[in-house]
Amino acid sequence: MRYDWTPLWRSTIGFDRLFDVLDEVQRASEESYPPYNIERLDENRFQISVALAGFTPDEVALTMEQNVLTLEGRKADKDEKTFLHRGISTRSFKRQFTLADHVDIKGARFENGLLVIELQREIPETMKPRRIAISDGTGKVSQIEAKAA
Repeated sequence: MRYDWTPLWRSTIGFDRLFDVLDEVQRASEESYPPYNIERLDENRFQISVALAGFTPDEVALTMEQNVLTLEGRKADKDEKTFLHRGISTRSFKRQFTLADHVDIKGARFENGLLVIELQREIPETMKPRRIAISDGTGKVSQIEAKAA
C-alpha cells in the first residue's frame, strides 16, 4: 500500500526530508532481497545482519553518505554451471538504510554467511540534556549538573 503525501505538502514547510524518508521506506518495503534483520542491542547500539550466502567480501560494497547507508552486491562472472535446482540467489542488489542523526558505523564483518554491520548512536555533549543552575540574585551560582542522555 502506498500513501499519497500531497495533502501534507500543502500545509507543511520544512518537512521535505521527512517525506523523502517515508517515500524511501515505502519503496524499500517492496524489495525483499537480500533478507536482513535489524536488532537493537541496547539504547544506543544497533546491528544489521544481511544474509549474503554465496557472496565474498570483495563482491560487496558498503558506503555511507550523509545519513544513508548503502549496501551493494555484484556477483563476479564465473563459469556457468549446470544446476538441476538453483535455490540460492546470487543476483546483484542495492539496499539502502536511512540512519538517524549521530548514528555511525562502528564496523562490518562476514560471519557464517551473514554480513553484520554494527552501528552506534553517539550524541554530542552539547546536545545531551543538562541542568542549568539558576542564580539567587546575589551573584552566587551553584554548580551545573550534567545528566547522561
